[in-house]
Amino acid sequence: MNEVSFTHLSIPYNLKKKYYRMKRLCALLVLMFAVVVVFAAKIETVSTYSKVMNKEIKAVVVTPDNYSTAKRLPVIYLLHGYGGNYNDWITQGKSFIPLVDTYDVIVVCPDGAIGSWYFDSPMDKNFQYETYVTKELIPFVDSHYATIADRAGRGITGLSMGGHGALYLSFRHQDLFGVAGSMSGGVDFRPFPNNWDIAKRLGTYAENPDNWEKNTVVNLVHLLTPKSLSLIIDCGSEDFFYKVNCQLHEKLLDRNIPHDFIIRPGAHNWPYWNNSIQYQMLFMSNFFTKTTPVK
Repeated sequence: MNEVSFTHLSIPYNLKKKYYRMKRLCALLVLMFAVVVVFAAKIETVSTYSKVMNKEIKAVVVTPDNYSTAKRLPVIYLLHGYGGNYNDWITQGKSFIPLVDTYDVIVVCPDGAIGSWYFDSPMDKNFQYETYVTKELIPFVDSHYATIADRAGRGITGLSMGGHGALYLSFRHQDLFGVAGSMSGGVDFRPFPNNWDIAKRLGTYAENPDNWEKNTVVNLVHLLTPKSLSLIIDCGSEDFFYKVNCQLHEKLLDRNIPHDFIIRPGAHNWPYWNNSIQYQMLFMSNFFTKTTPVK
């Protein structure tokens, strides 16, 4: 049926108004349906037990709409920042959710507590998050979901404290991760000795400099060899971590370590990270496509 035109018809004004109102309503319903389809990925919260810290720790797991145990998928571990929790990315960083379907991946958002920095604290036995992620969380995910349980199908990234954590864990565990990223990462926290509970986890810099030196990402570049780990690092040009990210970039160049390094206008906030995660997940999807995972 052709669309009704009021150009040459004598139709009462009220009828015209109702027609256009109905047309707008139909357009709105179509848009709402499209949004529902876009956000078709499945989100669930799981509880994992950490033996090393003797406590339950939550994580969000996002699977594609077509997820089935018949097909093994790559996994991206997505870490939150200081002051955040496992729920941050699905409440404030929602832009990644449609990409779970687009790239056919599983995303895991673990809880890293406030100020864990994702290493094993030598000062506090309740903050052993390197061991938790690498020896407890990953085996849990691989045993409960249809994952490619191999470095070729496993990536990790995060924002701020989580950016540090993603690079820290991937540099130190290249047997577990094939691709890693960082968004606005605190990749060298030595210039900030009084911030973000770092002194609580490592002791003060004045009294425990060795703890700081061996646990900051910029000092772990020596663990890498060219092409041993696929890397993407980005930071906003107005970010307070901008300088340390540039220094990490220079250090990687000096050691001939291939990596993508992106600087865009932006600060240390969610608008920047919602944009940044688009590039991070594309980069990781390209890595997964090129590799030949062990199934």
